Amino acid sequence: MNIQRFETGPRMSKVVTHNQTAYLAGQVGEATGSIAEQTREALSRVDALLQSVGSDRKHLLQVIVWLADMSDFEEMNAVWDAWVPTGHAPARACGEARLASPELKVEVIATAAIRA
Repeated sequence: MNIQRFETGPRMSKVVTHNQTAYLAGQVGEATGSIAEQTREALSRVDALLQSVGSDRKHLLQVIVWLADMSDFEEMNAVWDAWVPTGHAPARACGEARLASPELKVEVIATAAIRA
């Protein structure tokens, strides 16, 4: 069993890999932005973490999106739809949750296959 942890702190790792699968910690955007800005920033951070372990958005398996307010669903989806490669949409869930800071509007949790 080969488990690797990246950007590990005392509480969590930003990425854990196991058996050619990457598990990303929740990613958020800058707390000062709109839902669209925060979504773009969170997805950009997902891209960077995936790239750091040899994956990309075409290899996403599952994504969980938490919104602080479901009324932001359509605006978040507009950013999401532009980001997800055509024909490579992962399994996805989206729900409402109180996030770690009241200024945060969205958090994205991703699991992806690592390119062979």
